[in-house]
Amino acid sequence: MKLGLLQCDHVADQLQGIAGDLDAMFQRWLPGNWQVFDLRAGEFPRTDECDGWAVTGSQWSVYDNVDWIHRLAGFVQQVHAERRPYLGVCFGHQMIAHTLGGRVAKSGRGWCVGVHEFRVHGCEEWMDPPLESVSVLMSCQDQVEELPPGSVALASNAHHPAAIFRYGTLLGIQGHPEWPPAYAEALLGVRRVRVSAAVADAALATLGRPRHSAELAAWARHWLRGAYSQGVSP
Repeated sequence: MKLGLLQCDHVADQLQGIAGDLDAMFQRWLPGNWQVFDLRAGEFPRTDECDGWAVTGSQWSVYDNVDWIHRLAGFVQQVHAERRPYLGVCFGHQMIAHTLGGRVAKSGRGWCVGVHEFRVHGCEEWMDPPLESVSVLMSCQDQVEELPPGSVALASNAHHPAAIFRYGTLLGIQGHPEWPPAYAEALLGVRRVRVSAAVADAALATLGRPRHSAELAAWARHWLRGAYSQGVSP
């Protein structure tokens, strides 16, 4: 199964020595036959160039008036219409809702950073190993406020009502299971003033907590393979 990774940002040069760029972190988390496309550099593929797709996080918002973001929205609409496998992480998660009838906005609770726990709303067959709750690194201001009609919320907490959801052949995960804690720690250092010292310190105190990155990788793998086995609509 050939997979396309749509990279929507780059790790700052001074932080790349920790774990590499976004594509490197993603591929270590979810190994596979990946081809990377740098959307900010104008590398837009056709939807049929790969068997399935994943979209990374980004410092941008899905509602920003930027050309490559508009093009990505059209790409996601086409992927959905053609029933192609799709995995969105953070920005990629929000793009599903933004472009397919939901709503994304800045959270009234402010930044969500550090390791957070979410209650799982009943494990489906592909969510193996089954979990009652899932803990994942978070780093976001925006969140999905309203899901597209017909989509299914799979995990939530008081901060995020749709931390994981599915819609057709598309799966969204708001967190960053691909990030190692060392990168999250360094990024919090860079963003300390932006997120506030109090929020940064509270987040730093969570980085040693257990996370379900491996379990989420298994879920993502099962989802992409399952959606692929369903076939593509003509």
